[in-house]
Amino acid sequence: MTQTQDPARSRTFSWSDPVAGAAQIGRRGGLELLRAMIDGELAAPPVMHLIDMARMEADEGRVAVELVPQEFHYNPLGTVHGGVISTLLDTAAACAVHTTLPAGVGYTSLDLNVKFLRPVTVASGTLRCEGTVLQRGRRTALAEARLTDAAGRLIAHATSTCLLFPLDQPS
Repeated sequence: MTQTQDPARSRTFSWSDPVAGAAQIGRRGGLELLRAMIDGELAAPPVMHLIDMARMEADEGRVAVELVPQEFHYNPLGTVHGGVISTLLDTAAACAVHTTLPAGVGYTSLDLNVKFLRPVTVASGTLRCEGTVLQRGRRTALAEARLTDAAGRLIAHATSTCLLFPLDQPS
């Protein structure tokens, strides 16, 4: 394997205080909130910086996120750790649900069922994860997410159930 990084590997990153974005939960609808993050009006959540998630797109019932695999994502086997892949899948599926929620309604993941189909390395190129809402009711929502590599091959698939609940109205 050809190394594309310096022999002395290091990584630093920074993030903004997540409290400002969290304060908007319940005050704005989900799609409006995500678009404010995409446009830079609100800071992205720290986890996006932690794993170096890139570009995000959001429409009603659909979210896409991208990540360029790096060595710092690797597990001891020399492939991207399943937790990183699961984080992408969870983000896309849950945020797709979030785009359908009006102000005053929150959500949390109840489960995430992941199927890993191919290994991922730096040679996989940019990964794209698209989440789509399959069904949304009053109390729960079902979403799926599909992760593909730069060649368009399916890498992993997930389904997620989210619990929907009213939030305390801000004063």
